Amino acid sequence: MKPEPVRSRARARGLAAALLPFLLAGCAAPEPRAQARPAMWLVEDSDTHIYILGTMHALPAGTDWAHGKVARAIDAADELVMELSPRELAAAGGVFQTLAPRTEPMAMEKRLTADALAQYRALEATGDNFGGDALDDWAVMVLMGQRVTRNAELDPSEGVESELTAKFAAAAKPIDGLETAKMQLTLFETLDPETQRALLTRAVEDTGRSVRDVKALVASWARGDVSALEQVINEDVDAVPAARKAILTDRNRQWSAWVKQRMERPGTVLMAVGAGHLVGTDGVPAMLEAEGVKVTRVQ
Repeated sequence: MKPEPVRSRARARGLAAALLPFLLAGCAAPEPRAQARPAMWLVEDSDTHIYILGTMHALPAGTDWAHGKVARAIDAADELVMELSPRELAAAGGVFQTLAPRTEPMAMEKRLTADALAQYRALEATGDNFGGDALDDWAVMVLMGQRVTRNAELDPSEGVESELTAKFAAAAKPIDGLETAKMQLTLFETLDPETQRALLTRAVEDTGRSVRDVKALVASWARGDVSALEQVINEDVDAVPAARKAILTDRNRQWSAWVKQRMERPGTVLMAVGAGHLVGTDGVPAMLEAEGVKVTRVQ
């Protein structure tokens, strides 16, 4: 069956999925056991090779993406670098519990229009109460993303980072992270209230189609269709410029600097980060190319 076109209202759910692993949202794939071919790039010189793999953080059981060129990159790599190290990912839940509560509760009825509130309640009714009245807007969006993941029958333990962690740990190869859980969550915590509200409102829009939308989104990932991924990311962040700068552009710039610095030491590295960080003019590959670094797409 031909994949359904990505719909613009995937938006904030798609943004969360593609960029932040602790959100574990919007991370579908094609039919279980289908072979996915996610996009991967290579930066190299005479003694250093850095493979940059676009990931999805939760997948249906049996999704086969670690084959062919990706498998060879895994075997060749001396170390794995992800957005969060395994220890930081494990700590994310505790950090969330610390940062998420509001100073004073605010009813969701005061934050959303009647139509948006109805869609929010419909998603909430598919499981436990979110407890949104006591949480910041960004935290409610995180919980919504997790619910969509569950409703789509996606599992973080089947995601790209989880499998990579298992493979590198079994091979006794080092695993590191580019950020900490607190750094990632603080990106949202420190957004101004208007930006948080805009992100929440967009996440609530059309939640009835969210499962279908995120599956279409990640079908694009599985095909290595960076143009389709870029379209979804741009629809999200262009509408909320402050979020684009904090969540996408600034971090991509920092990671690009990390790649350039790591190129000064010999070795082979697999860098695995959310697919949304690798597309568009402010994606990591494009930023590196703009600074004169040769970047080759190898899958």
